[in-house]
Amino acid sequence: MTTTIKMITKFTLGASLSILISSYANSQSGGLVDEYPELANLYNAFDVTQAGIYDAIAAIGLDPASQDGRMELKMHLDMMAEMDHGGHGGHGGGMVMDMDGHFGQLETDARIELGETVRGMHSDSQSQEAFANSSVLTELASGVLAQGRSFERAVWDIFADDSTSIYQKQMAIDEAVQDYQSSNPRLAVSLSPKTADLYLDHIYADAFRMGYPKLSGLLYSNQWLQLASLEAIIIGQVDPQFGGQVPLTLERYWNKVGSDTGMTMFPAPTEMPSAPAISPQLYSQAPQASIIIDNLNMLESALADVIAYPNLQDRASVIDQLVAQYTSDDMYLADTMDYLLNALRGGIFNQGGPAIGDLSRSERNRSRDAMSMNHTMIMSSPN
Repeated sequence: MTTTIKMITKFTLGASLSILISSYANSQSGGLVDEYPELANLYNAFDVTQAGIYDAIAAIGLDPASQDGRMELKMHLDMMAEMDHGGHGGHGGGMVMDMDGHFGQLETDARIELGETVRGMHSDSQSQEAFANSSVLTELASGVLAQGRSFERAVWDIFADDSTSIYQKQMAIDEAVQDYQSSNPRLAVSLSPKTADLYLDHIYADAFRMGYPKLSGLLYSNQWLQLASLEAIIIGQVDPQFGGQVPLTLERYWNKVGSDTGMTMFPAPTEMPSAPAISPQLYSQAPQASIIIDNLNMLESALADVIAYPNLQDRASVIDQLVAQYTSDDMYLADTMDYLLNALRGGIFNQGGPAIGDLSRSERNRSRDAMSMNHTMIMSSPN
C-alpha cells in the first residue's frame, strides 16, 4: 500500500511539473537559449550539480572514512550552538571557515567530480529530472526544487527576450508568478519573505558551510551567477550604457569556480547570495519574483545543512518538515524592511560581490560615509 501511494504521489508531482514546464516553454520562445546559450547550458548544469552536491554529502556521511570528520563537525556545531545560546552570536555569525573542511580528500574528490559536472553539457530533460533522481531528497523536496527551477527559467527567459519592453516583462513576470502559485500550491515556496532566523539559526545551521566549504563555495558561486547574470541582463536593458556585461559576469563566475579542486585567487562566496544584494534590478523590477528566488535559495542551502548534519536520525522527515516551513504562508515571515536588511546582513562582498561593479574587499564594519561612496561606485561602474 505504501509503495502504491508513493508511486501515485510521484506520478502526480511529475504530471504537475510537466504541465508547468510546458506552459512556460509555450509562453516563451527560448529567450535565454537564443540570446545567451552559454548561460542556458550552465543553468542546466547547475541543477545536475546541485543534486550531485546533495548526494555527495550524503555519500561522504555514510563513508566509514568520514567518522572522525563527522565527530569533529558535530563537536564544532555543538560548540557554536552553545555560544549562540549564550548570546555570543553563533550560527550565521560570519565565522572564518577552514577551507580544508572536516572531510579532507573525500570532499576534494567530490569537488573535482562536481567541477567536471558543472563544466559539462546537460540536456533540458537531465536538468528537469536531476532533483527527482537524487538519492537523498524526498519526493516533496525534489518537487519543490524542480517547480522552483521551472519558475526561475521562466523569469530568465522573460528578461532575456530583447523584443519586449520592461513593462511587458513585468506583466509576463506577474503571470509567471500566478502560474507558479496555482500549478501546484503544495510545491510553491511562499511569496512572503522568510525571516533570517529560519535560514541562519535553525537547528542544523552551518553544517554545510563548516563541514563542506569547497562544496558550499561551488553552490553559492552557482547561485551568484544566476543572480549576477540576470542583473547584467536587466541593467543593460534599463540603461544601455551598461549593456553587454554578461561576459563579465561569466568571467567572474569561472574565477570563483577556480581549478578542479576549487583553488582560486578569487574567493568563492562564503554567504548565500541574495537578490537585493546581487541583483537589485530584479528586486526593483519584479519584487515578488525576487522573494520567491531568495526563498528557494535559502531552502536549497538549508537542505544542504540538514543533509550535512552528522549522524542525523530520520533525515527524510526532517527534510519534509524543513520544506513545509518554506512553503507555508503563515510561518517565519519577515516584513519588507527586515527582508532587505537580512539580504545585506552578510555583506555584498561575502555573497560574491556585485554583478558588474567593483568591490575588492568586504564592505562590512566600514563607516557610513565609506559605505555610501562605495555603493555609488558599485552602481555606476561596469568594470
